[in-house]
Amino acid sequence: MSLDKYVEKRDFTKTAEPKAGKSADKDKLMFVIQKHDASHLHYDFRLEMGGVLKSWAVPKGPSTDPKNKRLAMMVEDHPFDYRNFEGIIPQGEYGGGTVIVWDEGTYEPIEEIKGKKAQEKHLLQQLKSGSLKIKLHGKKLEGEYALVKTHGMGENGWLLIKHKDAYASADDITKDDKSVLSGKTIEGIEKTGDKVWLHGHEEDLEKPKKVSKKKAPEPAADLAGNDSGDAEAPDVAALLKKAKKASIPRGIKPMLATLVDEPFDDPDWVYEVKWDGYRALSLINKGEVEMLSRNNKDFNEKFYPIYQALLKWKIDIVVDGEVLVLNEQGISNFGDLQNWRSEADGELTYYIFDVLWYDGKNLMDLPLSQRQAILKEIIPTNDDRIRLSKVFKASGTEFFSAAERMGLEGIIAKKASSTYSPGLRSNEWLKIKVHKRQEVIIAGYTRNQDTSKQFSSLLLGVYQDGVLQYVGKVGTGFSDKLQKEMIAQFKPLVTDKSPFDTIPDVNKPSRFRPNPPKAKATWLKPELVCEVAFSEVTSDGVFRHPSFQGMRIDKKAKEVVRETAIPTEQVMEQTEKKTGTHAEAIKPPKEKGRKTLLNPTEETQVRKICGHDLKFTHLSKIYWPEDKVSKRDMFNYYYQVAEYILPYLKDRPMSLNRFPGGIHGPSFYQKDVTGKAPDWVKTFPYTTSEGEHKEYLVGTDEAALLWMAALGCIEMNPWFSRVESPDNPDYCVIDLDPDKNTFDQVIEAALEVKKVLDAIDVPSFCKTSGSTGMHIYIPLGAKYDYDQSQMFARIIVNIVHKQLPDYTSLERMVANRKGKMYLDFLQNRPGATIAGPYSLRPKVGATVSMPLHWDEVKPGLTMKDFTIFNSVARLKTEGDLFKGVLGKGIDLEKVIGKAKSVFEV
Repeated sequence: MSLDKYVEKRDFTKTAEPKAGKSADKDKLMFVIQKHDASHLHYDFRLEMGGVLKSWAVPKGPSTDPKNKRLAMMVEDHPFDYRNFEGIIPQGEYGGGTVIVWDEGTYEPIEEIKGKKAQEKHLLQQLKSGSLKIKLHGKKLEGEYALVKTHGMGENGWLLIKHKDAYASADDITKDDKSVLSGKTIEGIEKTGDKVWLHGHEEDLEKPKKVSKKKAPEPAADLAGNDSGDAEAPDVAALLKKAKKASIPRGIKPMLATLVDEPFDDPDWVYEVKWDGYRALSLINKGEVEMLSRNNKDFNEKFYPIYQALLKWKIDIVVDGEVLVLNEQGISNFGDLQNWRSEADGELTYYIFDVLWYDGKNLMDLPLSQRQAILKEIIPTNDDRIRLSKVFKASGTEFFSAAERMGLEGIIAKKASSTYSPGLRSNEWLKIKVHKRQEVIIAGYTRNQDTSKQFSSLLLGVYQDGVLQYVGKVGTGFSDKLQKEMIAQFKPLVTDKSPFDTIPDVNKPSRFRPNPPKAKATWLKPELVCEVAFSEVTSDGVFRHPSFQGMRIDKKAKEVVRETAIPTEQVMEQTEKKTGTHAEAIKPPKEKGRKTLLNPTEETQVRKICGHDLKFTHLSKIYWPEDKVSKRDMFNYYYQVAEYILPYLKDRPMSLNRFPGGIHGPSFYQKDVTGKAPDWVKTFPYTTSEGEHKEYLVGTDEAALLWMAALGCIEMNPWFSRVESPDNPDYCVIDLDPDKNTFDQVIEAALEVKKVLDAIDVPSFCKTSGSTGMHIYIPLGAKYDYDQSQMFARIIVNIVHKQLPDYTSLERMVANRKGKMYLDFLQNRPGATIAGPYSLRPKVGATVSMPLHWDEVKPGLTMKDFTIFNSVARLKTEGDLFKGVLGKGIDLEKVIGKAKSVFEV
């Protein structure tokens, strides 16, 4: 690749960075890691290859711990001479900031390849394939590393991974923060005065101005950034300096917007999306978080993923925003939010649009434009669930039209010079709704004659001049489940007296319903608030065509007054006038795979899975005491890995290994589920030797998986064959079952099995057992019966045993093995089961039976490398490594013939 992109981004009259360069070493390839403090601190990992430095930006820096997979974003090639660059890149130039050479040395492919040219050719091929495997010889880093292209991070996303070898360590290598050239730190380079350190000596160069004495976290890189188009960003450090010192504000309520009837254009105003959610103020101070509704109701527990994300912030701040649930198009839906119980119910997102206090300074008296500039600079970027609401200096009428086309609730207009007025509804913040909506008080409900529903409609009211006014009834927008939940809320509020001064006629006919069904009214104390959408308001103040949108737990009934849109013109006369351009306002949530099914607080939860209601109870019961892993954690794990584990359970009879009291409690196998399973569970018949008719449970879908887990099935044990071909297994399994052997010996035996299978061109797939051994699967494609499968496994283990006679055995009886590893081929029989791929195991450590790349099978691998704590993250990067097990099967006659030829069996 040429250096065109590199040159294109730089003005070499202003930066001392090198333009080109060529290696003079004919034998060794060079690598360098430069620590770079630019808009955010990161490490630039560079490998000499093809005459240039192939380069990756590693935000967290390299790790010597194989468990840490570091994100590495590939950037443009750099010239070879860049490996010695150390100094200051002027602000305003690409990558402006300070650079030190953190580590340097030589490197080579892991494979033994002689000659620099041959090594480069091999490495370039690996680069193209998306998997580089190298050995570093640096002053700080030594040993094997892999750079692996990953999915879900864009076309330039890679992972930098340390291999398990003699140089692996859990220590944080980045704590060694000095340059290997100058011995200086980043701060040391910056303190050298009006000089730049370059090629081991100082040169004159104007030192860039620092934005802030205290480095602020990088602004959020989502839909969030400010899009106002300002030519010059304000000096955030100066803004913070002039703000008044103050203690953190507590007990305040958010500033509110005034409803107006139409959009407008004004250059002194900015525009935002009107989000359809719950308003939330968040106070973060000294590591503690309070997330509060507009009426100071605690949201920490209800919206626990946002609370947990805020706990990771290392700043003291008070922000204002809106919590909502986004769909795949990035549109929020209030009904989804109202019904949200756990992450399985949707992508919970917190849009932040204002900052009130930061690091001991009250910012509420600063103009909105300055608060937004500060907010953009200081908000952390570590979680896509927290976003900065995009701000537009745009044409308000165009922005409103775009919101209408996109199906948004409306827009918010804010005067750029407005200060923050807690608890006040201001004319300097305006809301313009696409659809008419209103919070209302539930003052009662009706139930029609001969209905089976809990109620037929809600009787609605709002306060007007301190008096509760009737605004109609709503009878649409409820599910049966929601009605049951609402009736439970209504019961303690039932009263004999109507809360309205004038009792409405609930059976009054209209021109739309001249003969309404007879209904009886039940009155309620006016305490509950909900939201309705409607088409218009009649002359007597009643909503036409209302539909229920959801309960409003964040609003008090006394605050619910009739909202009447004020003419925009009237409001503008009270303030001032005019606005600029339009841009896209929203983006869908990032694909992150499944989140958790059950929330972390309720002991009993009912969730609808594949159309069936499943009840999950005693969720805090600890199943793995040493690891503090609960029954709830187990359910969440199986929900998250369902798409990976189900292909290996689907249509297979299951042996249920139940641990209702956890891993140290009594356990038992259950095969027969006759009369004990729900009607929707699929079963497979069998007859016992006594002639009794029994039924196996069959793995079908997510509901079956979670129902098994609810029985206390910590591990999943499927047959090797499916119900449509019960006598023909899909795969042959060789089970390496150690006794007094080390796990490194298990690894050696597994590699010997692979060597034998490779020699006869048989594909194989390996996984940890999750207990003490390993399982090696060979695809058969259901073409042979169990006897043929077992015969083939016997041939393979006989060959392996001859190669490793000192510590392997073919004896079935444990006493006859004399402490040696059993090469188990007898698992290949009808009805036999072993823990399936991705299954949890009832072992200390909460281990998982994890499929592996064969190059991961080497000394140093341990069973506890794969647990309930890290397996979901591994699956997101590695995907299902076991797919081939269910693929095209081998030609058994052909490979046995080859085995006889190669090994003379």
